[in-house]
Amino acid sequence: MALGDVFAAPLGLAALAALVPLFVLYLIQPDPRELPLPTVSFLQSDPDEGGSNPVLERLRRNLLLLLQVLAIVLLAVGLAAPYVTTTREVSAQPTVLVVDASASMATETGDGTRFSEAVAAAKGAVGTPTTVVVAGGSVRTPIGEADPEDARSALDELRVTHAPGDLRGAIERARELAGSESRVLVFSDFAGGSGGGEAGWKQAADAVRASGATLSLRQFDGGTTENVGIVGRSFEDRNVVLRVANTGSTATERTVTLAGQSRTVSLQPGDRRSVVFPLPAASATARLAGSDAFPVDDSVPVAVPDEQAEDTLLLTNGNNRNLRTALDVIPTVNVTVKRPPVSTTGDYDAVVFADVVAERVLGSTVETAQRTVDDGGGVLIQGQRNVGEVGYGDLLPVTPGGIEQSGGIDNVTSHPVTTGFEFPAPDYHLGATATGTALVTLADGSPLLATDGRAGGRTMYYGYLPNQTAFRYDYRYPVFWKRAIHWLAGRPSLSDLNRETGTTLQLANETTVETPTGQRTTAAVQLDRVGTYRTADQRTSAALLSPAESNVSADPVDASGDGGGGGGPTTGQQVRQDLTPLVLLGLLVLLGAELGYLRRRGDI
Repeated sequence: MALGDVFAAPLGLAALAALVPLFVLYLIQPDPRELPLPTVSFLQSDPDEGGSNPVLERLRRNLLLLLQVLAIVLLAVGLAAPYVTTTREVSAQPTVLVVDASASMATETGDGTRFSEAVAAAKGAVGTPTTVVVAGGSVRTPIGEADPEDARSALDELRVTHAPGDLRGAIERARELAGSESRVLVFSDFAGGSGGGEAGWKQAADAVRASGATLSLRQFDGGTTENVGIVGRSFEDRNVVLRVANTGSTATERTVTLAGQSRTVSLQPGDRRSVVFPLPAASATARLAGSDAFPVDDSVPVAVPDEQAEDTLLLTNGNNRNLRTALDVIPTVNVTVKRPPVSTTGDYDAVVFADVVAERVLGSTVETAQRTVDDGGGVLIQGQRNVGEVGYGDLLPVTPGGIEQSGGIDNVTSHPVTTGFEFPAPDYHLGATATGTALVTLADGSPLLATDGRAGGRTMYYGYLPNQTAFRYDYRYPVFWKRAIHWLAGRPSLSDLNRETGTTLQLANETTVETPTGQRTTAAVQLDRVGTYRTADQRTSAALLSPAESNVSADPVDASGDGGGGGGPTTGQQVRQDLTPLVLLGLLVLLGAELGYLRRRGDI
């Protein structure tokens, strides 16, 4: 029998070499010294009249050596990872295991979580071969057509996510991977999720049955279904609005805290209530006081951009008092006003052309604007009668025409600059065709607001003619310009910085990201855990915010007509049973015995 048939790492037996110095130490120990005794009373009190047993006396003298030798032997055997080979019955059918790793599977059951129980059951249902499909923030297949032992190892590496799960998509993936002779086993709580909810996964399950494969549904819905969680987060002006839902069956009162402030809300079963907080000056986390079996939705991080001022150059030959005032009152905009013709050296985050005299705009001024865009900033150009004569080139995201009478607003596209605004129709406008994206369109198709992306930067067309609209008197006029300047400068919006789990954070290049589970270097981060994701220059938050996933209760699954998952042909699989824990336990017992012996002898 080869050592490899008994030890997984035979090299560990090299530790037996430690016996050599041990024996050397015992061989070179000094001889005992002879000392004269002044009395023979000790000898007279010795009760042993027949002499000591030589064997026992030798054992007593060498017991410590024996214990140390056994300890070294057990240590070497433990390092060599001993094992025995046993036979385990597994299904001989090709098997596809669908494991739900969505947020609701993190519900605590008292003996762990729904997810841990599902994984344990899946490990006992592997077949020959086995494919594993996971429904988490995305549908993925960590291992395909593997032997049972590799499949169990892959299942051990799975982790529950804090994102809604697409169970329907996972079952559809399983159908694609399974043959007509295969069996498909689904391990889930069948609660919440995306992909059409209950109707969606049931439709996918019917498709599996129709393909000829055997389907088994195994439900893990342990733990209390009483849950209160934060299911929504939005930003309105300088406020954070959080929505709290009670998905349980009993009335409750809970307190939400954010940045040192608190709000108490009373909730009847099925209620949803909103609580409003002022936007914190720095990033913080909203927390729901109290506890339940589903803590994932009890905290919502709120990421806030750094309050650095965006350097903005305003070029104008007109009065533009309202525009100047709007820019001046924005604390995150540092505005410099210049009247062409003028030298415009310096670095800016945004450049605004408003009511300029075409022949007075220098070529160097346009070059400054072009350089601002190339460096990642932005340029805004206000419409005017002769805007095409200024020489903006491709900085102007429209092809201008003549002045026309307006007929009203036709369409407003959702965008960080336009959300929440009602744009009044001007009396007159510049007929134009957007070469980029029209955000606000007039009745004749002309853009009132248009944007375009350039290499690294952004451009915007503002179609309100100078002094031709009441919009400049609107109390939200400064808010519009704040959003516009921030967008032009590439400053992330609150919506960009605060996302939902299950989405992907795209980065410009390979970047080191500090995630809730550790540091990673990547160009795309899957936001599958609640928490904060940090790079060197940005902080992004992710929260569950899913009313469906926070409802951790689910109707019992009717598995009638499904295969039980335990029938069909089986085969014996040779499995290594690791004996290392038993060996290490014996080593600990020996070490305890040695310490006890030394204490009894008076050495410690």
